Amino acid sequence: MDQKKVAKLNLKNNELPTEFPILSGSMGPDVIDIRKLHAKSGMFTYDPGFLSTASSSSKITFIDGEKGILLYRGYPIEQLAEHCDFMEVCWLLMKGELPTADEKDSFVKSINAHSMVNEQLIKFYQGFRRDAHPMAVTVGVVGALSAFYHEALDVSDSQNREDSAIHLIAKLPNITAMAYKYNLGHPFNYPQNHLSYAQNFMHMMFAVPAEEYRPNPVLARALDRILILHADHEQNASTSTVRLAGSSGASPFACISAGIACLWGPAHGGANEACLNMLEEIGDESRISQYITRAKDSNDSFRLVGFGHRVYKNFDPRAKLMRETCHEVLDELGLQDDRLFKLAMKLEKIALEDEYFISRKLYPNVDFYSGIVQRALGIPASMFTAIFATARTVGWVAQWSEMISDPEQKIGRPRQLYTGKSTRKVLPISERT
Repeated sequence: MDQKKVAKLNLKNNELPTEFPILSGSMGPDVIDIRKLHAKSGMFTYDPGFLSTASSSSKITFIDGEKGILLYRGYPIEQLAEHCDFMEVCWLLMKGELPTADEKDSFVKSINAHSMVNEQLIKFYQGFRRDAHPMAVTVGVVGALSAFYHEALDVSDSQNREDSAIHLIAKLPNITAMAYKYNLGHPFNYPQNHLSYAQNFMHMMFAVPAEEYRPNPVLARALDRILILHADHEQNASTSTVRLAGSSGASPFACISAGIACLWGPAHGGANEACLNMLEEIGDESRISQYITRAKDSNDSFRLVGFGHRVYKNFDPRAKLMRETCHEVLDELGLQDDRLFKLAMKLEKIALEDEYFISRKLYPNVDFYSGIVQRALGIPASMFTAIFATARTVGWVAQWSEMISDPEQKIGRPRQLYTGKSTRKVLPISERT
C-alpha cells in the first residue's frame, strides 16, 4: 500500500482546501485516507452499506466487478477451479501461496487429525428441535466450540490462530453434516480419513449404517468446486461481520459463528435456495414469459433471483464454472431432462437475449446454477446455505487472521448521522401530556 498523492477537499468553514493522502493498492481503485477527517474538519462521512468505503487493506481476494474478475491471492478463480482442489485453495488463502506436494500432504493430515468433534459436543444437538433449520444449529454449535478450545481465547498468539483455523476448517463439514443427519433422525457418521475433503463431506451427509457408501468421484469433484468457488469473496457482509467481531479480540469460534449468522440472511447466502424456489414457482417453460414481464414491472415485487450481482457488472466468473459443473453432474446422473434444469436453461436463454436484462447487465450469477447442482447431488434446499458456510469458513479465518495481525487495525466503531430528538428536559410524570 503506497501513498500516491493527495486529495484536496473543500470542507465547510475552511478557507483553504484540506489535504488527505491518496493510497494505492497493487490493483483496483485508489482510496482517500480519511482517518484524520474528523480531527481536521469535525465531520464524518456518510456511506450507508459502506458502498464507497474501504474498511481495511487486504492481500487475500481481489474483485473487479466491471471486468468479471475474481482472484484468490492473485490467481484467477477459473485456473484454481480447474487445476486445484479445495485443500490447496485453503492453504493458498491462509498462507498466501499454493502448497508444494509435501505442504499439501502435511496440511491434509492436519485437517484429518482434527475432523472429529468432541463427543460432548454431539450431545449439544439434542437440545435442538428435530426440525430446526441447519443454519440455526450450525450457528449454535460453532459458537460452542469456544468452550472446548480455551487456548483460542488468546488471539495474539499466531500458533493459537493457526490451530483455530485448522479446527474450524476440519470440523465444519462434520458439524454441517450432523445438522443434516439430526434433521433426518439418522445416526451421525464419523469422518473417514482415507477420503478427500469433499468425499468425506458426502460420506458424513449421505452414508447409512445399513449399506456401504462410495462417493461418486464426479459428484465429489462438483462439491469440491462449489467449495472453491465460495471460499472467499472479499469484504462481503459476512466477512465484514467476522472482521468486526474479531476486532474486539473475541474468540475465533464466536467470530465465525457471527459470520454464519450473517450469511443466513436471504440477501446473502440464501440466494441459491431462493433461486431454486423461484424456479419451482415458475414451474413450467410456458410460464417464463409471464414472469419475465413481471420482473420488468417496477410495480411488481417479483424479481428474477440469480440474475445480476451487487459487485459483478459483467458475467460472474464463478457462474461460468458452475454452469459447466451443472452440465457435468446432470450428465453423470442422466438428468439432462430434469425439469428444473431445462426450465433454468430456457430462462437463461431468454434473459440473455432480452434487451431489458442486457442493458442492465443482469447476467446469471453463481447462485443461479449452484442450487440446481446441489439439488442433483441430493442436498436439500434447507442445507444450501450451510454448505456455503462450510466453504466460506476458510475465507473467514484467513480474513480474521489477517485482521488480527494488521498493526493498523483497530476495534470497529462506525459513526452515524443522528436524526433523533435534540437535547430536551425530562419532565415530572405529572407534567407530561
